Parts: sequence; C-alpha cells; structure tokens
Amino acid sequence: MSESTLDVRELAPTERHPTIHEAFEELDAGETLTIRNDHDPKPLFYEFSAEVEAFDAEGYEVEQRGPQEFVARLPKK
Repeated sequence: MSESTLDVRELAPTERHPTIHEAFEELDAGETLTIRNDHDPKPLFYEFSAEVEAFDAEGYEVEQRGPQEFVARLPKK
C-alpha cells in the first residue's frame, strides 16, 4: 500500500481543504493520504465521510503528536 504525505500547516486555512481533496483524488484505490495539520482535523473527517465516496472512514486514523501537530491518515477504497 502506497502513502502520500501532505503538510498543510503552512497553507492558508482557505487553501487546506481544496488542497487535501485534490491530493486525495490523485490517489489510487488502496493508497493513503497522510496529512500533517496544526489542529485536530475532525471537520475534515466529517466532510470526507459525507462527500467523498472513495474515503474509507473505518480506516481513518489521527494521532496528536504535539499541542499543534496532528497526523491523520485518510485511506482510499
């Protein structure tokens, strides 16, 4: 299984979700997009669950590595 990593901490908030969606769309089935963020990406999880049919919500993982560092894995079906 292949994994792509995207650090969105330096992007403007308005650019983050579109950039993540674009990177996720480029993945093949069975691959995972890992994002590094400065807050818990729970809203992104809900957005992907509702809008992205290829998102594997059951395989989603998020880990807090510091006060402003979260790593989330978004697998694609």
